[in-house]
Amino acid sequence: MADLTDKIIVVGAGLMGTGIAHAFASSGFTTVLVDTNGDALDKSRQQIEKILDDGVKLGKVQPDAAAAAKARLTISADLVSAAGGAALLVETVSEKLDIKKAVITAAAPVLAANAVIATNTSALSVTEIATAVASPERVVGMHFFNPVHKMKLVELVRGLATDDETVARARDWSDAIGKTSIVVNESPGLTTSRMSALLGNEAMWMLQEGTATAEDIDTALRLGFNHPMGPLELGDLTGWDTRLSVLRYLHAMLGDKFRPCPLIIKMVAAGRLGRKTGHGVYKYEGGQRVPASGLKASAL
Repeated sequence: MADLTDKIIVVGAGLMGTGIAHAFASSGFTTVLVDTNGDALDKSRQQIEKILDDGVKLGKVQPDAAAAAKARLTISADLVSAAGGAALLVETVSEKLDIKKAVITAAAPVLAANAVIATNTSALSVTEIATAVASPERVVGMHFFNPVHKMKLVELVRGLATDDETVARARDWSDAIGKTSIVVNESPGLTTSRMSALLGNEAMWMLQEGTATAEDIDTALRLGFNHPMGPLELGDLTGWDTRLSVLRYLHAMLGDKFRPCPLIIKMVAAGRLGRKTGHGVYKYEGGQRVPASGLKASAL
């Protein structure tokens, strides 16, 4: 069973790191969120506090529980000092193998002796990431979903060396923060990223070809298949630069069915990455989507 005295380190103060840190802090764990970008850390802490405050307003979180969660969360720009004695490290930095390996190489010597090292990668090889440490059996994928405070699934990914104890402990932590976990043997794109990348890419091909408007493509998936969000809306939320990186990796590993749609490449080159830049398939103002702003084939 997971122990609430466990210290949890989350590395990367982006959308996913923010959500993961919130999940652990609000579930009773001492949690440190680490990033070299001080502005990102401040923004992340503000977002976590907003999620907790909104929960109080909606009656889903007790005021004292929200206050305790805020007190359990600290932020740091110094990975090595923050990671000392931690039982679990979850890295959620950029989807670049060298960056992920650098993070766990720096942190591993100061973690608890039997600490689990988890990567939130959605497409990269857990086995390759694990080569950065002397005990690769302690490295596992813990793939969370955005927004973390609403999405219940965690994919636990076995690398070639990952042992049963590491998977069991990762599952215990997933249970402790109210998530349902599945175990996946390492494969490019795992289960969800592989399916989602293919769906989002096909939606962009349809948009490029003028099959339907962006709004109608998204509506079709939401109402026809009961998806909570259409594939183009989801791409805007995830970021088309991230989507493109994943597609290129899957294309190299799994073949031509994952060849990125040229429209995605064009949008990334233009800086139209989605919500984080205020413009992707849709436009956004103040964090809200502008009605009837979807990209149309006639505008390409």
